[in-house]
Amino acid sequence: MQDDDLFGPPIAAIPPTSVQPLAERLRPRALNEVVGQEHLLGPGGSLTGMLRRGSMTSLILWGPPGVGKTTIARLLADAAGLQFQQISAVFSGVSDLKKAFDDAARLHRVGKATLLFVDEIHRFNRAQQDAFLPVVEAGIITLIGATTENPSFALNAALLSRAQVLVLRRLEDTAMTLLLSRAEAETGEKLPLTAGALASLRAMADGDGRALLNMAEQLFALPPEPLLDETALGQMLSRRAALYDRDREEHYNLISALHKSMRGSDPDAALYWLARMFTGGEDPRYIARRITRFASEDIGLADPQALPQALAAWEAYERLGSPEGEVCIAQAVVYLATAPKSNAVYKAIGAANRAARETGSLMPPMNILNAPTKLMKNLGYGKDYQYDHGTEEGFSGDNYFPEGVRRPNFYRPVERGFEREIMKRLAYWTKLREERQ
Repeated sequence: MQDDDLFGPPIAAIPPTSVQPLAERLRPRALNEVVGQEHLLGPGGSLTGMLRRGSMTSLILWGPPGVGKTTIARLLADAAGLQFQQISAVFSGVSDLKKAFDDAARLHRVGKATLLFVDEIHRFNRAQQDAFLPVVEAGIITLIGATTENPSFALNAALLSRAQVLVLRRLEDTAMTLLLSRAEAETGEKLPLTAGALASLRAMADGDGRALLNMAEQLFALPPEPLLDETALGQMLSRRAALYDRDREEHYNLISALHKSMRGSDPDAALYWLARMFTGGEDPRYIARRITRFASEDIGLADPQALPQALAAWEAYERLGSPEGEVCIAQAVVYLATAPKSNAVYKAIGAANRAARETGSLMPPMNILNAPTKLMKNLGYGKDYQYDHGTEEGFSGDNYFPEGVRRPNFYRPVERGFEREIMKRLAYWTKLREERQ
């Protein structure tokens, strides 16, 4: 079977009419018309191979809005010869699921297979998700779930084990350009935009094909002249809000990008991700908290001013609020990104924690214990304690670890920033300790 046979002919559907929204009129009617998902639908794509082998399996389509999840599911049903059913987790409950399963079971008994498409599947709770397991295992339905959320967090493990997760990509500029060309061909008109405004329109859609076509539809209603430039376009249309959900995956993706950009000493990238979080509506206090942690985790004593800088920015934001206080956080981000880096303190406390767990409740050595009572003094508390300030170097070299614990080396400063000086001090004290022992 040729790939062209797999991807056509177009599905039998109500033909598009001029009263339908432009995005609906341009909805692909064959898989080879889908744009921007070549890694799935191209000659070597995973869906192409699945159809060629005749091995259609349950799928989770994960991707941002407006990239073709619903369209692909509908077209896959047609290409695989399956009866298409669609429900939305936003509007459906247990009774809707039972009806869908019963309908599929009736078709199954007469030898017809069903593809059940569930939009926003992550909105079903755990019990509702579990309801899919027996009908999927029995082959009554082939499930295709669509989600904008990370399936690792949004779907339970049992359901994920029975479905293959495919990632759909946000539409790149080439795909958006192709959509606008199709829109002009469909309407028989040219968009009344300058070249710069066309590029701005694609950027405003932020990878969402449906949003792009909805904005284009408004523009086709305008007279062909004069052409709108970027400023006029911006005044007429609102930019699509950037994808950002403060309690879901994008929240963690962007703070990770900010953290790693600062760790990589790239202030420009750090400012970009900081701005993405600000424009997405992130609470600046959350960012301030995370960069304060960064100051100790990734800089530590390589620059002892890193932590005060982060705390000062946090306090300044609390006093000023948004948007004035955001520049204080930006100042701290630039300081941290350009500071010398060391994770020596972070590694040291991790190693010390492990040692503390392993050694349990060992007592400190007797010489460094206080003796507030006569009994404790008679028992040897504080005996032979050496007062460091009473030595010529201000360093006694005494042992401060429990008896029987070999002296470890948790803190290992790096030769960067202020830790270079600390390394010299530690080397000097090690020399004195060895001489006195």
